[in-house]
Amino acid sequence: MGKRRDPVASNADRSTDLYEIADWEVRSRLDRFAHWLYHTGIWALRGMVILIALVILVLQVAFGSLGALGVQPLFAGLAALSAVPALLLALYIWRADVTSSEPLTLLVGTFLLGVLFAGFAGLLNVTLGDPVQSIGSGFGLFEPAGLFFFFYLVVGPVEESVKLLAVRLYPYRDDRFDAVIDGAVYGAAAGLGFATIENALYIVQNTETVNGTIQAINAGSDIAAVRALAGPGHVIYSAFAGYYLGLAKFNPDDAGPIILKGLLIATLIHATYNALSGPVTVVLSEFYGVSQFTAFLGFVVVYDALFGLLLFRKLNAYRRAYQQAHQVTDSSPDEIEQAEFEP
Repeated sequence: MGKRRDPVASNADRSTDLYEIADWEVRSRLDRFAHWLYHTGIWALRGMVILIALVILVLQVAFGSLGALGVQPLFAGLAALSAVPALLLALYIWRADVTSSEPLTLLVGTFLLGVLFAGFAGLLNVTLGDPVQSIGSGFGLFEPAGLFFFFYLVVGPVEESVKLLAVRLYPYRDDRFDAVIDGAVYGAAAGLGFATIENALYIVQNTETVNGTIQAINAGSDIAAVRALAGPGHVIYSAFAGYYLGLAKFNPDDAGPIILKGLLIATLIHATYNALSGPVTVVLSEFYGVSQFTAFLGFVVVYDALFGLLLFRKLNAYRRAYQQAHQVTDSSPDEIEQAEFEP
């Protein structure tokens, strides 16, 4: 659908001045003030969101578990190592961008916003988790149902939304975000940031009560290994959502439904992973007589490989279309005409 125009503007001569009749542009002082006020308000709102996220992170460092990262460099090292698989996957998606390479400033900024906005997700998960699980389980009558609702109505939507928010607030508005596939790249960067801080929280929370350095190293290493497996999932989920955000940028008339579709896809993949990982791990462990870690490893590899393949097929489809479009563009008119009429 093209841009809708007022009937006066559609039928008037181009030389006719329709300012504040059927058209508008910045002319008067009041126009300039309204234009400035609107854009300043948008920037202020974005800044306020980032500031609130920063305050939450500072509070987590000062009074919560994250403060241990500064006291125990071991935990920070384990958190960094646990993020390596997610980093490698994000780099692969970055390399899959057949258009111009994305600038480091936008990638790092998106990564940092992914780290910051994880605080929003943690706060909302804690706030909404208990009531949703309580109601979903029939007030304790069937606990698995409560977890099901928690994963699909809270964890999935909340975490995928805050990661997508990191992309929407920063790189999306930049002119260098100039292709649909860029959304997947920045989505992957946001997912990497989210996974990194989430890994750090899990490692600290599961080792802060352990006494002794050796015991802490053993416990932290175990958690880091598990989180290293879970991290790439965040990159995959948010790359899907980011791709659709990129699609929305270049299809503004349908931007809302497109963004919602991307969020629904990311949410369903994420929530299904959470819902299946526990029970499937137990079943595989019992059925094959292997450790739960081995069973979990098998589940994660298969699950991430499945949806990673679907993501890469989408990226490859874009690559083929891009290359085909450029082959046509680079061909001379005579070559195109000859190709069209060759038997």
